[in-house]
Amino acid sequence: MAEPRNLVQKLLAGHLSAGDLIPGEEIDLAVDQILIEDATGSMTALQFEALEVERIDVPLAVMYVDHNVLQIDDKNMDEHRFLQSFSARYGIHYSRPGNGISHYVHLERFARPGEVLVGADSHSTMAGAVGMLAIGAGGLDVAAAMAGYGFSLECPKVVGVELRGELPDWVQSKDVILELLRRYGVRGGQGRVFEFTGEDVAALSVTDRGTICNMITELGATAAVFPSDERVREWLAAQEREDDYMPYVADPDAAYDEVEVVDLSELEPLIAKPHSPGNVVPVREVAGTKTVQVCVGSSVNSSYEDLAVVGAVLKNGIVHPSIEMTVTPGSRQILDIISRGGVYGDLVAAGARMLEPVCGPCIGVGQAPVSGEPSVRTFNRNFPGRSGTPGDEVYLCSPATAAATALEGEISDPRELGGPPDIEPAPSNPGVDDRHILAPPSPEEARSVEILRGPNIVPPPEGDPLPENLEGRVVIVVGDDVSTGDMAPDGALGMSLWSNIPECAKYMFHRQDPEFHDRALQWGGGFVVGGHNYGQGSSREQAAISPLHLGIRAIVARSFARIHRRNLIGQGILPLVFADEDDYEKVSRGDEWKMEGVRETVASRETELVARSKDGKEIPLEARLLPREREVLLSGGMLKHLREGGQERIGITEGDSPAAESGGPQSRERS
Repeated sequence: MAEPRNLVQKLLAGHLSAGDLIPGEEIDLAVDQILIEDATGSMTALQFEALEVERIDVPLAVMYVDHNVLQIDDKNMDEHRFLQSFSARYGIHYSRPGNGISHYVHLERFARPGEVLVGADSHSTMAGAVGMLAIGAGGLDVAAAMAGYGFSLECPKVVGVELRGELPDWVQSKDVILELLRRYGVRGGQGRVFEFTGEDVAALSVTDRGTICNMITELGATAAVFPSDERVREWLAAQEREDDYMPYVADPDAAYDEVEVVDLSELEPLIAKPHSPGNVVPVREVAGTKTVQVCVGSSVNSSYEDLAVVGAVLKNGIVHPSIEMTVTPGSRQILDIISRGGVYGDLVAAGARMLEPVCGPCIGVGQAPVSGEPSVRTFNRNFPGRSGTPGDEVYLCSPATAAATALEGEISDPRELGGPPDIEPAPSNPGVDDRHILAPPSPEEARSVEILRGPNIVPPPEGDPLPENLEGRVVIVVGDDVSTGDMAPDGALGMSLWSNIPECAKYMFHRQDPEFHDRALQWGGGFVVGGHNYGQGSSREQAAISPLHLGIRAIVARSFARIHRRNLIGQGILPLVFADEDDYEKVSRGDEWKMEGVRETVASRETELVARSKDGKEIPLEARLLPREREVLLSGGMLKHLREGGQERIGITEGDSPAAESGGPQSRERS
């Protein structure tokens, strides 16, 4: 008799095309769904074209335009035209600007129990709310998956998170994920998928679950998964997709690599202080902090339920005179619901500024706060400068805490408002309207589609095969938890350059060292040295392509964030770790290093390398690489590896999902 399996094991087994389900081992998965958004979309598209396939080889791929929408000059609209025509040419659905934020729209219209999604956005994990395995990745990994090569990753450990009890008044699902961040920090989830279990999971709605799954990536985790239960069936029925439902849960007595227990009844309102999602304390500890801005919404906490709570708190009140407040619905559907149900009117009457359903201030596009003054947001990240303001002071909290803060003019514990307001439930018919998701033409018609390329659409450079020796100078030394936002800039101006790597690279490490770009070019490249969790945050692949453009061939760090490490390897840049973490303290900018036998070490599956400096100092390093990663580096990056026949295509065709072999749903015909 087969051993009982947890939900993650079922999802992995149902899509496994190579490898063994042993934590730490390399596995390959077949992919059902692809999510792309415009900020990462151009690099994904350009690299997909470089693979020279005729059409996507997955059942579903969707391109969302939700980031670069401010259109301060012609670059953004040029990019939209490129992405729309690219999508039509290769068989990708296209969600138009204003239709909503990718993660909310995908949850509403496409997420399905039992399937595997790979998304070119780190918060693609949100789709785990309905019992699917949703993983964020870099654009090149997504392009390869979309071309039918599947998705390779290190088999994760599975953390079973048992939820007990019910949330008290004024405590929300945002406080659940903040509690996990308080326990794990921004690194403790690395190499793990969090699976939520227990009878009391049923107390959380699908959008509650989406909040938790969206922000699981802030722990450094690979994904989060909730069971597909009656709440999921109700959600899909309201979305007119009940045929997509099937129960998908862990077996009784399934085992987990690690177990965590969260007693919901003991939670209280929490808040993440600047400048990390892991810097979590109870709201009561910072209550009274004067605030100048409150922003509600973004790709997390912009559901109907979230906005309805805020509207109810502010109803018949007014946003405090010291506060500027904005509200962002997650999708056009949510905007329609709050408009018809009265929540929109309550928010406007109270003084909130209503924004269109796009990423907006979450990624520094508009609503940049005053430097040095607290801005309270329901967003998922508060990395330094991400808001668009150097010296920002961003706090992350639940919608209830944000509403209380907006009312009082200072960070406030919502429990001080008394009993919670009555919230009208979301309508059973949310007004489904898919007219703004454009289906691609037939394969025959698609061949005649002209792809429109503006002057800012610049093909990225490709890496070179790994040489026998690496030699150069240390161009910069950066600290712990440096984010990809420090390597490829946020904000309207920064993101408008993401499809043009030579221009984008000018801003790499601009916050840490404005001279980095020019120094790297002057020195002919070299090495970058970092602390722990190097490259945390966004999946933006530009953070790995920019150093390639600047001649960087290796990054040495105490540890790496998962997605960025994979992006570096995909571009042919060698990620190395210190054998002794304390050696990080011995490195200075300008040190001249030589590493000998690099290619031989990688090819022979050894790990030990040494950085030798001119003064005789030796720093032991390790190349901790999976077998496929070694092959990719030896080839000079993923594109060359695939074009050289280094990997077979395993694409899923419609009606042929391997999930069916594990009791999961077969891929049904797409509209």
